[in-house]
Amino acid sequence: QVQLVESGGGLVQAGGSLRLSCAASGSIVSINVMGWYRQAPGMQRELVATISRGGSTDYADSVKGRFTISRDNAKTAVYLAMNSLRPEDTAVYYCRGTTFFKDYWGQGTQVTVSS
Repeated sequence: QVQLVESGGGLVQAGGSLRLSCAASGSIVSINVMGWYRQAPGMQRELVATISRGGSTDYADSVKGRFTISRDNAKTAVYLAMNSLRPEDTAVYYCRGTTFFKDYWGQGTQVTVSS
């Protein structure tokens, strides 16, 4: 089992920055990929960024150049640095951990960007 807990969301003005954190515990050695997803009201959950066990990263086109995903050396936490935030970035942001057998999700953290 893997447990994921997000933190760092909040209210920020357009153009501002936030840094989200996701703390992983449990069978973290089984995690192959960790990522951030978001879901705005009335919308489907969408990928924001992922980072693999080997450190490869992938980003949604809408956040490239503005968001950066990273992790700590012990691979117990993953971060999402968000810069130049836009109102359309407003959503609940979820952390996801993927193993060979299943996906694990955190409870989400709200990010609200005011115009």
